[in-house]
Amino acid sequence: MEEALVQSNLQGVPLLKRGKVRDIYDLGDSLLIVATDRISAFDVVLPTPIPGKGKILTALTLFWLHFLEEKLQVPHHLITANSEEYPEVLKPFTEILKGRSMLVKKAKVLPVECIVRGYITGSAWKEYKETGKVCGIKLPDGLREADKLPYPIFTPSTKAEQGEHDENITFEKMCEIIGKDLAQELKELSLKIYEKASSYAEERGIIIADTKFEFGTIDGKVILVDEVLTPDSSRFWPKEEYQPGKPQKSFDKQFIRDWLKSTGWKEKEGSPPPIPEDIVKKTVEKYKEALYRLTGQTINI
Repeated sequence: MEEALVQSNLQGVPLLKRGKVRDIYDLGDSLLIVATDRISAFDVVLPTPIPGKGKILTALTLFWLHFLEEKLQVPHHLITANSEEYPEVLKPFTEILKGRSMLVKKAKVLPVECIVRGYITGSAWKEYKETGKVCGIKLPDGLREADKLPYPIFTPSTKAEQGEHDENITFEKMCEIIGKDLAQELKELSLKIYEKASSYAEERGIIIADTKFEFGTIDGKVILVDEVLTPDSSRFWPKEEYQPGKPQKSFDKQFIRDWLKSTGWKEKEGSPPPIPEDIVKKTVEKYKEALYRLTGQTINI
């Protein structure tokens, strides 16, 4: 019932944008971000929701925002995630927004995604096999799939509209888009966040293979926005099962991507199939375990 309500518009509240997973509402001097239970793969929203996923993503993002603010003094856009403290217009929705929403400051969101990779996998592995490089960065010869890189690398991308693919770009191209000084600031901050977070996660049995951050500015000051270090924005691997040289087991939506590939569905060839109940259940379990390992929190779904 909760998810059915937040899938549609909150009556009387202006919907600013409906993303693949998040709905954003305009409250005038602030925004409301609602994490639904929708799941996407290959930049397409799948027809079957993952129960409780929005609450897990929100809980993880809140944990990391507080962690990074405390450990690295990283500023962010969060005002409050307590739905009882939301503006009057949201009072009718207090219960359905509880645990799956954030009230945030309005920021000028920058038109690039800041991706940090500590391991070679995904699109980076494909590019490396073809060119020996990732986003213009030359990597050592002889790397295997899922190998740990000698050091984390910063590989930005453009931000595509729903249904379109983000495009990997070089750091030089990023400088052209947003300016050299700002690009350098985002690169250094992204690497600093990744190194701190990945060290913390590894102590708790999770390898963060790669992740993406989004940033915005308020009065010229850079702040962290959107979701942070979740299974939707990162590749999480169980440390105890890590074996380079092949695809890894994961706590993230790679599980859904692999299932979708196995169905024979091809991108841009009609709507993707519904997700079977057993795949939904296993996906929920993976997301819940990631939350528990990283934060000690449990969520009843």
